[in-house]
Amino acid sequence: MKKVCIIYHTGGGRLGGHYTHLSFTGLPGVDIAALCDANDEGIDDRLRLTGAKRRYTNYREMIEVEKPDIVADCSRSPDEHYEQIKFALEHGCHVICEKPFVAELDEADELIALAAQRRLKIVVAHLGRYALVFRTMKQMIEAGEIGRVLTFYGRGKEDSRGGGEDMMVLGSHILDLGVYLFGAPEQVWADVRQLDGRPTTAQDRCKTEEPIGPCVGDEVLAFYRFPGGVNGIFESRRGLVGRGPCQRMGLVVVGTKGSLAVRYDGKRPLRINRSATLPFEDQAVFEDVPLTETRNIPGAVPLDYAAMGLAAGNYSHQYYADNNRLAAWDLLQSIDDDSEPISSAANVLTSLEMIVGVYAAHLAGRPVALPLEDRKHPLNRE
Repeated sequence: MKKVCIIYHTGGGRLGGHYTHLSFTGLPGVDIAALCDANDEGIDDRLRLTGAKRRYTNYREMIEVEKPDIVADCSRSPDEHYEQIKFALEHGCHVICEKPFVAELDEADELIALAAQRRLKIVVAHLGRYALVFRTMKQMIEAGEIGRVLTFYGRGKEDSRGGGEDMMVLGSHILDLGVYLFGAPEQVWADVRQLDGRPTTAQDRCKTEEPIGPCVGDEVLAFYRFPGGVNGIFESRRGLVGRGPCQRMGLVVVGTKGSLAVRYDGKRPLRINRSATLPFEDQAVFEDVPLTETRNIPGAVPLDYAAMGLAAGNYSHQYYADNNRLAAWDLLQSIDDDSEPISSAANVLTSLEMIVGVYAAHLAGRPVALPLEDRKHPLNRE
């Protein structure tokens, strides 16, 4: 039986909104011992929803008193993750945390090394690695459904956070999926600009809506070279849409025999175009790909979305709940098997390298090799 403690401060900071606090609810072989939340309002409901037996207002006290096997860190603020995850690891706890992981490469290096030294696991909730839609996409690519892959193309939400902030908050998902599908890229070239079209400098560091660490740029255009000759493109521009549904966020994978696409709207269907022509032409026709779930967690209690406080018919909420549960189960299995989790911190480090590498390449004015040799963030060097 694995004892789980949850850090989920609802009275301040940024909540993920992705139901990481419910990751272990209903899973076999776990004891959800405690919830750390300093907010008194609605605390009884949150204790009931999570199944936590005890409540704390200080995560350090909770970890020291409860001595859990696993800590779920549910903040989406990477500036909070470093101290919380480090404290958990130092007290012998495995960790599952919201994304983004951390903002700085040297922080990520330190946490990954500490976890390895203590034989502990870290899972970062990049849920696309667990989602049926992207698992199916990967299987179809590997089966040759679209021929030889040529280009991976992704966009962020492109709302008021567009540009550098969008790349860190939402683009981290897209870039991580590139790594999941094709492996770690070899290099990056990038162009980062302000709204007036001026190339961004390190002195243009901007105030962000979310505390994500160093950030510049209202427009980001990045090119990556993945293994096997796959080109990768990521783009984000500020203010193309309002805050709300993911009208633009998504990815397209173009091959010699067709293209696969997923847009982060509605039910996030997987679609295929079986033409060898470019998928952006007027005559391009995409068809939905049927998705069949075959995975099953033995002994798990079926998710009751209503009891979990999820809106009826809200697919995105169910997507979070389903795939956070799979991420938590993956962590439990990796602990038992001493194996690498599907969305381990080491895997996620690559997507952070891709983000930091955008600034390094832009400021250098040339392609930059990945992984980065200099572990200090380029926006902190000038």
